Amino acid sequence: MQLLLERGFDGMTVDDVAEAAGVGKATIYRRWASKELLANDAMADLFDLEIPDADTGSLTGDLRQVYRLALTFANSAQGRAMIRLAVSEANRDERSAAIYRNVLERRIALTRQALERARARGEPVRSTADPVLMVEWLAGVFVIRALTGQPMPPPEDADRLVQFTLQAILEPDALDTAERS
Repeated sequence: MQLLLERGFDGMTVDDVAEAAGVGKATIYRRWASKELLANDAMADLFDLEIPDADTGSLTGDLRQVYRLALTFANSAQGRAMIRLAVSEANRDERSAAIYRNVLERRIALTRQALERARARGEPVRSTADPVLMVEWLAGVFVIRALTGQPMPPPEDADRLVQFTLQAILEPDALDTAERS
């Protein structure tokens, strides 16, 4: 991941990864058939480590936990580098764009599961709640901030951003309850 962040997708080679890991190139290729698959797994692992799925027992709690972790990551040197790399590489190279799409699709699947858990618990989630838009709107905030050189929202803004999200996904009469939790 460090090589990917430092050099970008084209600048990172499997030889460099093997050298940094202290193994032979064949060892890398036994596990990953291509540089794209290696980069995809590295990105997915980084996101899973930095922003793991949450299952706190409530949708509000899940969102709060994930948003705090996402904001903490976006404000870290590694997170800012990852976002800048994603913006520049995905626009330049379709292979890189596919890697970032895979990471987003994984987060969308986790968000869909969180919505399903909330519905199963009887939480008043609108039938129109869209996990794709839920993920893309927060990712969009990060991308816009990276493009414009503005600071990322701080982790302290997690509750405010959660409330913004809840307004879009909970039934209107449930918002007062969610704001108190």
